[in-house]
Amino acid sequence: MNAGSNTLRVGVIGYGYWGPNLVRNFAESENTAITMIADLSAARLALAERRFPGVRTTHSATEVVTDSRVDVVAIATPVDTHFELGMQVLRAGKHLWLEKPMTETADQARILADEAERRGLVCYVDHTFVYTSAVRKIGDIMRSGDLGKLYYYDSTRINLGLFQHDVNVIADLGVHDFAILDYLMQEQPEAVSASGVNHFPGTPENLAHLTLYYGSGMLAHINVSWLSPVKVRQVLLSGSKQMIVYDDLLPSEKLKVYDSGVNFTEDPVEVQRLRVSYRTGDMWAPRLDETEALRVAVDHFADCVRTTTSPLTDAQLGVRIVELIEASNQSMRERGRCVPVGRPVVRT
Repeated sequence: MNAGSNTLRVGVIGYGYWGPNLVRNFAESENTAITMIADLSAARLALAERRFPGVRTTHSATEVVTDSRVDVVAIATPVDTHFELGMQVLRAGKHLWLEKPMTETADQARILADEAERRGLVCYVDHTFVYTSAVRKIGDIMRSGDLGKLYYYDSTRINLGLFQHDVNVIADLGVHDFAILDYLMQEQPEAVSASGVNHFPGTPENLAHLTLYYGSGMLAHINVSWLSPVKVRQVLLSGSKQMIVYDDLLPSEKLKVYDSGVNFTEDPVEVQRLRVSYRTGDMWAPRLDETEALRVAVDHFADCVRTTTSPLTDAQLGVRIVELIEASNQSMRERGRCVPVGRPVVRT
C-alpha cells in the first residue's frame, strides 16, 4: 500500500473480455488504484492507455508481479495460465485476485490455497454473482427461515455464444450456479449427474444439463447452453414456506417472492383425500441495492486485504467449485453417471 494510505495498488494481467471491467472498478473504487495493466495484445493495451492515461502498460506479466509498486495482482487470463501466474504472485508476497474458474484442476487449486494460507496472503476468486444484491437478499430470506426448507433450485442460464476455446459451458456458465448454491446452502452436494455435448468436433461442450444431489434431499437442476436463440438468466427456488423467482435480466424487480406452496398432511381424515393442499398467497418484490456487484466485490476484497481476513469467495470456495466442475465433466464423459463430489461437508 502507499505510505500513509490504505489505498491498494493493483496490477491487472489480462485486458481482454473481463479485464476492462476489473480495471474500471479498481480505478473507480476509493479503496484501490490501478498501477499497471499487462496484456500480450498491443491493440488491447492501446485501448487501456486511451481509457486510463497515465497508467503503466506492459506486455510482461512478470513485470507486474515483480514491481514493488504493486500490492495486489488481478489475473484475468485464460484458465490454463491461472496456476502458474497465481503461484508467481503469491511467491512474490502479493495478494491475489483470480478470475473464475480458479484453476484447471482441483489439485492446482488446493496447492494455490495452501500457498496463500502459508504466506498469510489473501486469495480471492471472482465468483461475482455471490456479490449481487439479489443473491445476497435470497441468502437473507433463507437465513431468516421465511423460505422454510429448500426443496429445489432450478436454473436456466442460456444464450447464443460466447463460445470459449479453453473451457466448456459448465466452467463458463454453470460455475455461477455452483457459487450461488455454495453461498446459499449450508451443505455441499454429495453427487452430480451431468449430460452434455460438443456439436462441433474438437471444441468444448456447448450445452449441458446438470443435477446436483444433496444429503438434505434438496435437488438442484442447472441448464446451461451457448446454443440458445434467446438469452435467459432465471433461477427458481422452492421452499416449504415460500417460493422465489430470480430473473437477472429484468431492469427492475429481479427478485419476486411468492407466498405459495404445497401443504402435506398425515391427518387420517385428509389421507382419505389427496394428502396435499395448495397455498396461494401474495407476491412481493424486495427492494435491491443497485450497486454494481463487481464494485461490492472490489471493496470487500480491499477490506479483506487490509484486515488479512478470508473473502466470501476465498480459495477454499474456489477449490470446491473446481471439484464440482471435475465431477461434472467426469459424469458427462460417462453419459450421466452419478459421480460423488469430494467429501460431503456440512458447514455450521
